[in-house]
Amino acid sequence: MIYELMKSRRSIRRFKPECPSREMVLRLIEAAVTAPSASNKQPWRFLIITNRTVIEQLAAAVRNAVDHVARHIEPASEQMFRNYGDYFTRFENAPAVIVTLFRSLTVLSNLVDSNLPSTVRGRIHRMERDSGLIGVSMAMQNLLLMAHESGLGASGMTGPLVADDEIRRILEISPSWEVAGLIPIGFPAEEPPGTGRKPAENVINWIE
Repeated sequence: MIYELMKSRRSIRRFKPECPSREMVLRLIEAAVTAPSASNKQPWRFLIITNRTVIEQLAAAVRNAVDHVARHIEPASEQMFRNYGDYFTRFENAPAVIVTLFRSLTVLSNLVDSNLPSTVRGRIHRMERDSGLIGVSMAMQNLLLMAHESGLGASGMTGPLVADDEIRRILEISPSWEVAGLIPIGFPAEEPPGTGRKPAENVINWIE
């Protein structure tokens, strides 16, 4: 059952105007927070945006960031990037957008003394940050699967993070939290075909 759900899920980028009910969205979050996390710290928060003005502000910020980056790309590749950058604002027409936040699991870095070599300290910081990011990533996957099960369309987006600073400003996000991604949510207005996946045997190495 769960495997069939995973295989049939699609990333949806076109939505009907109707907004899912609060109850439907809450059900997605309830599914998200069943995800495992390092030391069960549950390092996530979810900003649920249905305000059309705010969504448009976010899209405008992303569009400006894409334009800024594009002007620093060699002319031969600029249009290719702009075409790619168009995907970064595909959340704009969704009736709801969920912004997922995470924070580092700062435990070990507070316990070690100042004599620990900087290389080791750097590894600890990366481990702590990645622990938070991995935790919220698993929560996002739960959310996407529950959306599909509930008849909703959604997609996980990281492209908008080219405008991370403006997203943070618009949403007044505390410095202690980082943005993991955006998830547009709504009733799907498309049925995209499945995309290819590499066979499992092509992406594993057995260590025996």
